[in-house]
Amino acid sequence: MKQAQSGTPISFSAQHKLRLAYFVTHPIQYQAPMLRRIAAEPDIDLTVFFSSDLSVRGYVDEGFGVRVEWDTPLLAGYNYEFLPLVRDAMEGGALGSLGPINRGVGKRLRTGRFDAVWLHGYHYLTNLQAIRAAAALNIPTLVRTDSTLHDRPRSRLKLAVKQTFFNWLKPRLAAVLSVGAENTAYWKHHLGADFPIFPCVYSVDNEFFQREARQAAQTREQFRAALGLDADRPVILFAAKLIPRKRCGDLVEAYLKLAQWRDRRPYLLIVGDGEERARLEALAAQAGAGDIRFLGFRNQSELPRFYDLADVFVLASVDEPWGLSVNEVMNAGRPVIVSDQVGCHRDLVQDGVNGAVVTAGDVDALAASLSAILADEQKARAMSAESLRIVNGYSFEQNVAGLREALHAIVAGFPAEAPER
Repeated sequence: MKQAQSGTPISFSAQHKLRLAYFVTHPIQYQAPMLRRIAAEPDIDLTVFFSSDLSVRGYVDEGFGVRVEWDTPLLAGYNYEFLPLVRDAMEGGALGSLGPINRGVGKRLRTGRFDAVWLHGYHYLTNLQAIRAAAALNIPTLVRTDSTLHDRPRSRLKLAVKQTFFNWLKPRLAAVLSVGAENTAYWKHHLGADFPIFPCVYSVDNEFFQREARQAAQTREQFRAALGLDADRPVILFAAKLIPRKRCGDLVEAYLKLAQWRDRRPYLLIVGDGEERARLEALAAQAGAGDIRFLGFRNQSELPRFYDLADVFVLASVDEPWGLSVNEVMNAGRPVIVSDQVGCHRDLVQDGVNGAVVTAGDVDALAASLSAILADEQKARAMSAESLRIVNGYSFEQNVAGLREALHAIVAGFPAEAPER
């Protein structure tokens, strides 16, 4: 049995629900349905503590470069509180050491009599306050983050400072939750191979995206016509922020190499916006008129219609912690091409089975993978079926199972499986 930080076992009484405090910077569109699912567990009393309400009130997204107001419910179906603010997130929705900063974290943990604390990320000041307060109150703490070892280069001094931080952090954690294989490697590197790690995979609302994909298929041809797309030409799709690390330019360059497709040349649809758009539009001018379409930012509820149009989806990023758009498009049953620096590649993409994994920055390899998938319709259909099969194993049910397993290990008496309802 994992012990709490002071060495005293934390006991769970079947007479009450396990009181779980979850700390996260702001309401996140990907997390809201997962939190609703966890809150539905009959023996978990979940309270979510947000540092900021920036995503609820709307904000100018630093990456997209447009004002974002999410069209999915962010706060419904679970208990939540907004922590008192000292400083909010910076203008542009930037989250970091300068904001948001909150007060009253320790007092709220003490008065809430929580059995466990769960944090999304560890480097925000509010989360560090929660870690210190939980340790002082002898509350076992879990951390989940999407960090990988494919990180930006750091100097020896910064690496030494980071390891010093992990030396401080490790004794204050009871366990960590891993979103996937690359994240597990990260935790083992910094905390050691023997530190308790439990799976809590990165997932999206599979039920929603599969349902929306089925509905989109019913009006696919009308949507193609509305976009001015010829019915017999395949579609390559990119859907992400147009920022340097997403490497949309690599995809445009690879697309321009597909010269052999003169008779049935694919379209390249680029869904998203950001600082790279002007440069990309200039690069795309080398293509035929209408071959590359820039469709701007689209809200989450609009994306399934574009996923349904795609014959292949591409995310060739560098330093990409996961890439949840890959989960989304796989729920539409589509082949995917990702770079080896997209964090989900070891979990979701099996090379030659449901798509391809290419070396980040290798434009020729990306072009070859596009050609191979588009040239073999029978193989592409098999890849589509495999994408759907694989992503069904990355769901909120797996999130709940992994979280329960971790809570079972750190809170004495808490069951690994939910009781009968």
